Amino acid sequence: MRTGLILTGGGARAAYQVGFLLAVAKLSHNHRRNPFPILCGTSAGAINATGIACLADNFGKAVAILAGVWRNMRASDIYRADAVGIGISGARWMSTLALGWLLRNPPRSLLDNAPLRELLSRNLDFKGIERAIAKGALHALSISASGYESGESISFFQAHPSAEPWQRVHRLGIRAEIGVDHLLASSAIPFIFPATRIHREFFGDGSMRQLAPISPAIHLGAERILIVGASQANEHQERRRVETHPSLAQIAGHALSSIFLDGLAVDIERLQRINQTLSAIPPEMRTAAGIPLRPIKTLIISPSERLDKIAAEHATALPRPVKLLLTGLGAMNRRGGALTSYLLFEKPFTRALIDLGYADTMARAEEVGCFLDL
Repeated sequence: MRTGLILTGGGARAAYQVGFLLAVAKLSHNHRRNPFPILCGTSAGAINATGIACLADNFGKAVAILAGVWRNMRASDIYRADAVGIGISGARWMSTLALGWLLRNPPRSLLDNAPLRELLSRNLDFKGIERAIAKGALHALSISASGYESGESISFFQAHPSAEPWQRVHRLGIRAEIGVDHLLASSAIPFIFPATRIHREFFGDGSMRQLAPISPAIHLGAERILIVGASQANEHQERRRVETHPSLAQIAGHALSSIFLDGLAVDIERLQRINQTLSAIPPEMRTAAGIPLRPIKTLIISPSERLDKIAAEHATALPRPVKLLLTGLGAMNRRGGALTSYLLFEKPFTRALIDLGYADTMARAEEVGCFLDL
């Protein structure tokens, strides 16, 4: 059975996925074999998926390189975190609020992610994707981004010639040669990082308007799908009386969580309902009736702890200029932890998430091993 891996968005939360990948490499009897011939990534998950795809003919090495990058991550590797960079960004936004009608070039985002382009260019050999496909180590890599002009969710995929493009309501699958711009577009968190132009349109974070996050893997031929989430299963807080108005950070964190997390949860529930319905219909009856659906075996790995709480514990690791910026937004306290968790690209946090992802996966080692035929 052809297995698809879906790596979701979530900014710095994507470090959890690396822990999962390390556990899979540990459990595998053949460290070179890629257990995921179909890789689908969105936002920061797109970067991790591409990191595996570039070295899909040596899975263990690909995971080791990815882990090395995340374990030594600094915020300055992703966005300008120095006093000058933060100061320029803050000054531009203040000028826009005060004199917006006079400015011809308003700021494009809160943070400048130019360092991320350098990091990706330095660590990823994009030519390795086609080599892996030619060797049979990889069937397809899909990277999702959201078009600001069209409002469509586009899945750019590089795949075996047998893979076909697709078109559904507000979502398209387009064959492309994956490069740095696709990753920058897919990981361009709205308002925080600038949009990236690909051909004739500007694109932002792939989690936006992503109505069916699981669908690219199915369109590319996955018969079973493993999904690595970025939040604790059924994550919610009990309602209680609150006297203070939510801070900007709390509102922003709530908005980002709805973008990154809600679409996947709904799509998983939809897939499970379809599987239940199909299981009640004998295969021969589905064939006779011309029903083009097939059951998809799924496994979901998600954090056993709340990542926003872990972020709140490590928020002081951020560079001082970033802390000052986030303090002004109310993100440096418990209620603002959600926003912080998306921007906390610092070793104490990313290492904690890698260790959590590894532990959560190893706790289900037998289940994961059976699912992937390791």
